[in-house]
Amino acid sequence: MTNFDKIIDRRGTNCLKYDFAVERGYPTEVLPFWVADMDFPAPQPVIDELLHRSRHGIFGYTEPKEDYFSVLCHWFSTRHGWEPPQDSLVITPGVVFAICTAIRAFTHPGDAVLISQPVYYPFSLAVKQNHRKLVDSTLVLRDDHYEIDFADFEQKIQQEKVKLFLLCSPHNPVGRVWTRSELLRIAEICRRHHVLVVSDEIHADFIRKGFRHTVFASLSPEIDAMTVTCTAPSKTFNLAGLQVSNIFISDRELREKFRAELSAVGYSQPNALGLFAAQSAYAQGGSWLEELLFYLEQNLQKTKAFLSQEMPRARLIEPEGTYLLWLDFSDYGWTDAELDRRIIEKGNLWLDSGHIFGVSGSGFQRINMACPWSTLEHGLHCLAKALRS
Repeated sequence: MTNFDKIIDRRGTNCLKYDFAVERGYPTEVLPFWVADMDFPAPQPVIDELLHRSRHGIFGYTEPKEDYFSVLCHWFSTRHGWEPPQDSLVITPGVVFAICTAIRAFTHPGDAVLISQPVYYPFSLAVKQNHRKLVDSTLVLRDDHYEIDFADFEQKIQQEKVKLFLLCSPHNPVGRVWTRSELLRIAEICRRHHVLVVSDEIHADFIRKGFRHTVFASLSPEIDAMTVTCTAPSKTFNLAGLQVSNIFISDRELREKFRAELSAVGYSQPNALGLFAAQSAYAQGGSWLEELLFYLEQNLQKTKAFLSQEMPRARLIEPEGTYLLWLDFSDYGWTDAELDRRIIEKGNLWLDSGHIFGVSGSGFQRINMACPWSTLEHGLHCLAKALRS
C-alpha cells in the first residue's frame, strides 16, 4: 500500500510549485495549491525503472518501439474502451505543445479557434500567441452544474467561421466529465461545419465513481478522423517534468501536417527517461492509481465537510473528475483583486485565481487537492482564516 499521507519536502529541488514563488510575485514561504502537479511520488515501478536506466549511464537519442505502443493500447482499451490505431501515435513534449502545434498545423493566422470558458488558461494563450482569433462559447452554470450552451456553440462556429475547437475533457477547472450524448452533440455540430477537434484528455484517468470518461475519438470512425486526441502520463502518474505526451491522430493527412509542423520547430526524438517512465507507468501503475483515486476521494469528502462547517458561504462545484476543486467565493462580494489579496496576504496561500480561466471564472478559485490530507487541511484552515479576517 502506498502511504499518500507521507510529507515529502519539495523545496530546494527547483520545483515550479514550491521554489518559484518570489519570481512570480508571491511571498517566499507561501503554501502553493495552484499548479496541477501532485505532492506524491510516482509509482515505485517507475522509480525503479528510472534508476535502472540511469545506471546504464548513456542517454542518447531514443525512440519508442512496438512494445511501447502495446502498453498504451492496453491501458486505453481496458480503462476507456478505446483502441487507437498504432500508426496514429505522435509523441510530443507536452499537451500544450501539441495544442500549439495543432493550431499552427491546421489553421492560418487570423482563423477562429473556439474554446469553452472558464477553461484551462493556456488554451487562450495558445490561440492568441499563435495569432489566431479567440472565440469563446461560455459554459453555463445551472444549479451548481456546468453545461454547454449548444445553441450558442453552433452560432459562434457559424458566425466566426471557426476552424478548430479545443475540447477539454474532462474539463479543467470545472470538473465536468462530459457524457457520451454531450460529446456526440459536439461532434455533430463540428462535423456539420467542418471544424476539427483537438481533445485534451490529460485528466481522463481521474474519474469519480458514477461517471465514465468517453474518449472523443472513440465515438465513431468519422469522428476519429476529425480529431487530435491529446493524452499524457504526466497528470496520472505525476511525471510532468519528464516531458512525454502521447498524441493520437488517426487521419493520415492530418497526422502528416502535424508531423510537418513538429519538424518545422525542430522537434524529433523524445526524452529518453520520459519514454521509459511512461511505459513502466502504463504497464505497472494501475494498482497505484486505484489507491490514489481512493485517497483523493477521501480528500474531497473531508474538504466538503470542512467547507460546510468553516466556510459555508464558499460554494464548491461538485467535481466529476480531475483532482482540482473549483470554488465560488462570489457570495463574499469582493472583487477578484480583493479576493486574491486576502488569500495571499491573510492566508499565505497561492491558488489559481478564477479570472485567469476567463471572465466567467470571476469570483472563483481553483485548488489542487492532490497532496497529503494534512497539507490540504492546513491550507483550508489558512483559507478560512483569510475569509474571516
